[in-house]
Amino acid sequence: MQKLTLPAPAKLNLWLHITGRRADGYHELETVFQFLDHGDELSFALRDDGQIRLQTEIAGVPHDSNLIVRAARQLQAQSGTTLGADIWLDKVLPMGGGIGGGSSDAATTLLALAHLWQLDWSADRLATLGLTLGADVPVFVRGHAAFAQGVGEQLTPVDPAEPWYLVLVPQVSVSTAEIFSHPELTRDSLPLKMRPVPEGNSRNDCQPVVEQRYPEVRNALNSLGKYTEARMTGTGSCVFGAFPSKAEADRVLALLSETQTGFVAKGSNISMLHRKLQSLIKKSSS
Repeated sequence: MQKLTLPAPAKLNLWLHITGRRADGYHELETVFQFLDHGDELSFALRDDGQIRLQTEIAGVPHDSNLIVRAARQLQAQSGTTLGADIWLDKVLPMGGGIGGGSSDAATTLLALAHLWQLDWSADRLATLGLTLGADVPVFVRGHAAFAQGVGEQLTPVDPAEPWYLVLVPQVSVSTAEIFSHPELTRDSLPLKMRPVPEGNSRNDCQPVVEQRYPEVRNALNSLGKYTEARMTGTGSCVFGAFPSKAEADRVLALLSETQTGFVAKGSNISMLHRKLQSLIKKSSS
């Protein structure tokens, strides 16, 4: 059977401010999400027996616990479809890197299966389901760079500059739960009053705690910081810096390659997943 193959792009938090902590333990934050033209790739094929089978084993992640499988089964249950799917994953994005690998895979799964199963679901409905899987899933479902508030689910589309980024990938997985529960984490940043959001008065409030606990991340920040402003994305571990051209980003990556692992990718305000879906819809309607 013909497969539907779609990308699951990485994201960056261009900055991340934590403005409070709710009674349920979740943190209130303000951040800007932007996508990268770089990520995982998933393929989907219909099954008529209702089974959801991820055909790619992920080390350390049981099949039924994988966000891809959980996303597919939740969509299946809430839509009432009798169809299933075989799913294959080409994993590129690191786990625990702060660039949204698992959340992006889940969002691609929701959009792909809504398309394959011919469900008449709006983006709002898919994003609401996505939020039950993870706070970052809705932005991947919606597919536009966004200023986010709340736990990250209140999204306002924005259009920041789209530079080339060099992303360093320290060989360490950072636990989001560990960072958000750390007693020294800043939790009282003042909410921003200006829109559009100023770039100059921003930072990642998680970065000091991660630097303290993970020397690999601190080293990556120091290495990249010699060439451009370096910042951590999400709760880490990945570190990024902007460059005016691919050639310049590639040059710096080559200089750092003896001690650091990384990649170069273009910033994008429209997710490559949504660009691919739109081209598929245009083809099928023409």
